[in-house]
Amino acid sequence: MKSKKMVIVSAPSGAGKTTIVKYIIENVPQLQFSISACSREKRHNEINGKDYYFISAEDFKNKIANDEFVEWEEVYEDKFYGTLKSELERIWSLQKYVIFYVDVKGGVNIKKMYGDDALSLFIMPPSLEILEERLRNRKTNSEDDIVQRVEKAEYELTFKEQFDRIIINDDLNVAQNEALNAVKDFLEQ
Repeated sequence: MKSKKMVIVSAPSGAGKTTIVKYIIENVPQLQFSISACSREKRHNEINGKDYYFISAEDFKNKIANDEFVEWEEVYEDKFYGTLKSELERIWSLQKYVIFYVDVKGGVNIKKMYGDDALSLFIMPPSLEILEERLRNRKTNSEDDIVQRVEKAEYELTFKEQFDRIIINDDLNVAQNEALNAVKDFLEQ
């Protein structure tokens, strides 16, 4: 069995973590994406079991009560996100390393739990104004949702120092390469 090393990528919504994680996975074949569970509605282009495991808030609460999560958080009222223990076992059974992209608090919690076996990366937007602009350009969020996400991002930025590396996503190519090099260095240790 390979080492159970893992890579954690966290960021405020709209900072670019999904794009950066996809880039890392394309370039490091021994990594396997950890599919998070969530209780929010599926977006039109998302696939259950590929983008997320979409489950109801009630089912999510039952899984919490049954201790089925490595980490979880109620990000907004009745909007839960988390990593199922069964997902880690699935990836390790494939002889792969786990890569997460999770909520900032989830990233901090996983890092605390796994210590030196985990590399934690915080993807930071150049500014809150640019983050808000990116969220608006997605055209997938309501005005209330955008305001809520920007407010949450301001709070999440206070956690950045708890991560191993902070990567500012001002230029996507630069941020992708910085993240990729950090991951390759970590896995080669």
